[in-house]
Amino acid sequence: MAQNENKSGHIIMVPFLARGHLIPFLALARKIQQRTNVTITIATTPLNVQYLQSSISSTTNLHLAELPFNPTQHGLSANVENTEKASLVDNLKIGNATLSLEAPLHSLISRITQEEGHPPLCIISDLLLGWVNNVSTSFGTRNITFTTCSAYGSLAYMSILFNLPHRKTDSDEFCLPWFPQNYRFQRSMLHRYLREADGNDAWSRFFLPQFELSMKSNGWICNTVEEIEPLGLQLLRKFLKLPVWTVDSLMLPTTLKCSNAKQPGIAIEACIEWLNSKDENSVLYICFGSQNSISESQMMALAEGLQESGKSFIWVIRPPFGFDMNGEFKEEWLPTGFGERMRNTKQGLLVRNWAPQLAILSHISTGAFLSHCGWNSVLESLSNGVPLIGWPLAAEQAFNVKMLVEDKGVCVELTRTVESIICGDDVKKVIEIVMDHEGKGKEMKEKANEIAQHIRMAHSEKGKIKGSSVKSIDDFARTILSS
Repeated sequence: MAQNENKSGHIIMVPFLARGHLIPFLALARKIQQRTNVTITIATTPLNVQYLQSSISSTTNLHLAELPFNPTQHGLSANVENTEKASLVDNLKIGNATLSLEAPLHSLISRITQEEGHPPLCIISDLLLGWVNNVSTSFGTRNITFTTCSAYGSLAYMSILFNLPHRKTDSDEFCLPWFPQNYRFQRSMLHRYLREADGNDAWSRFFLPQFELSMKSNGWICNTVEEIEPLGLQLLRKFLKLPVWTVDSLMLPTTLKCSNAKQPGIAIEACIEWLNSKDENSVLYICFGSQNSISESQMMALAEGLQESGKSFIWVIRPPFGFDMNGEFKEEWLPTGFGERMRNTKQGLLVRNWAPQLAILSHISTGAFLSHCGWNSVLESLSNGVPLIGWPLAAEQAFNVKMLVEDKGVCVELTRTVESIICGDDVKKVIEIVMDHEGKGKEMKEKANEIAQHIRMAHSEKGKIKGSSVKSIDDFARTILSS
């Protein structure tokens, strides 16, 4: 956007209390500021402000505002203000606890309105915080919903909860309202809480009102790239009948570093040195995100399959599901002597808790990513031309995998959820398919590289020629500034 089109103003952003949501919101704020000179304030709870603090420069118009929050009043431990250290039950508590932020946010907007003489240009709120629409309406300002998930996954998740199609058939397969009739979904794709949803369960009682309010907003922003999921965006726009802008969380400044983030289980220099010793496209990277783990038996089968495949790998490993995810890892959860054998043969690198994911995915030696297929991980993988092995565990991840397998051809699904039973041979077969330099593996790599090229073009700007993401952020800014 030309500089003379920039106007001053104030945008308030309210993310859900999860790091997988906080980071895309921060990325969105930076992208808006790259195209305008508006002031942006991200409003969240005190510990989440601390998490973001070191990434906010005092010389920019990007600010943080604390919303008073007492976790213990909501049945949470005193230091739990996001889902990072929370169980699934606590995740729901966190969701319900966000409702208590409505009054503090109202007070913050009231103060800003008094100081500036007018309400903010808009309030951008998380899909899971539909109640923010009530606040924006009370001030006569626009509310824009930001979904940090894919368009396809967001629509599928909402359709399941609103329509409960799996409860209207005895079959494992069912059609999903708002999707083409030939698209079939399976009951096994649904996390246990979603399978059990009946409209009156605890999860439905939180999610449904938030979705309904978010659908009343003045527009949506999707954390995606237009070229990655044209069908998902087409269906979402048709359903919402609202403007939908595509502004992904990729291309964050390299200076981004959030305080209190997990310390890597390996120094980035040591990780790169290990990768440098491997051939091109020969390493499998394995990570299930910051909040997930697989079962004890699945972990054993994965280790056996990795060893049998003979492929080099980096595995971000943490205690299995049902144990303290932040606790000490025990060797008994792996085959006897597995860790020592991997170190001696240099076949595998076991990294505790957290690894420099972007550095790994962007390295020439990385050939595939075994992932839970959370959307941030998918974007990071495809932007580097790395095909995926899908193992969805929760939320909308199984829908992401379906789209990546059927529509994009860049993923093979290994299994689903922590409830499935797999053996080492299942793991070995899938690894060999995806990492084969011929056949299907070669085809997947070529398609992933094509998507990476599309993503680069979406972010490009040469003279008057703008990529789809640049056009989208400019159109969003123009729409908001016109108010």
